[in-house]
Amino acid sequence: MTPSTDSFASEPTNSVPAISARGLVKTFTGRSGTVEAVRGVDLTVRQGEVFGFLGPNGAGKSTTVRMLTTLTGITGGTATVAGIDVAKDPDGVRHRIGVALQEAGLDMRQTGRELVVLQARLFGLSRADASKRAEELLELVELTDAADRLIKGYSGGMKRRLDLASALVHRPDVLFLDEPTTGLDPASRLVVWDEVRRINAKGTTVFLTTQYLEEADQLCERLAIIDDGKIVTEGTPASLKADLKARRGLESDPTLDDVFLDVTGRQRERRAGEVSEVAS
Repeated sequence: MTPSTDSFASEPTNSVPAISARGLVKTFTGRSGTVEAVRGVDLTVRQGEVFGFLGPNGAGKSTTVRMLTTLTGITGGTATVAGIDVAKDPDGVRHRIGVALQEAGLDMRQTGRELVVLQARLFGLSRADASKRAEELLELVELTDAADRLIKGYSGGMKRRLDLASALVHRPDVLFLDEPTTGLDPASRLVVWDEVRRINAKGTTVFLTTQYLEEADQLCERLAIIDDGKIVTEGTPASLKADLKARRGLESDPTLDDVFLDVTGRQRERRAGEVSEVAS
């Protein structure tokens, strides 16, 4: 399938992309030989947008994120985040990004406030500034009333929102969210969506990986779908659906589910509320 590339022409020539990857490759060598997890990924994410990264399990989503966030090395190709070369200056990249992975790294013995203050102190803020920043972030994610409760008593949605606050303490240029709503009930998922919108409205670029297609449709200005280590299509949700409708001569408007199935051949596995999750 020919990828939709409607999104790149209008980008200002003097604008440094929030994320740029060219020919990104990651291979792993084991007893069974060499496995190519990511096979020549090209990506451009503009400053200030919410960019979605979709794909079935094993498609290369998490591996790509781990390379962009310096958590694993790059086998081939190049990548910059916030204008900084990921391979040449990983420490510089780490100071410009926030990362919230699938499993929140929270200490259940701390209160929400203690965790955010500690994170701020680790990034070099003074005690007073760390306390002030924690207050700002706890208000942003609507956890002020629960700030002094132990995290072990938080609901799943509250833990996700606290993890977002923790990732934002140093005011990152780019926030990586790796399947932030997996396992949440529909109401909690909607709350996290609101937080992502609020964070993005303050100027933070958001790189969102998800298996929930409605989530991508609701939140993302543009998205890319990866399968078998390669980008198989990209564009705005509206343009991808319009392209499928025109190519197939469909009478009704397709959904993002239909786009996903068209380019990957995967099947819908289950529904969680009104959000479709896809699996291999």
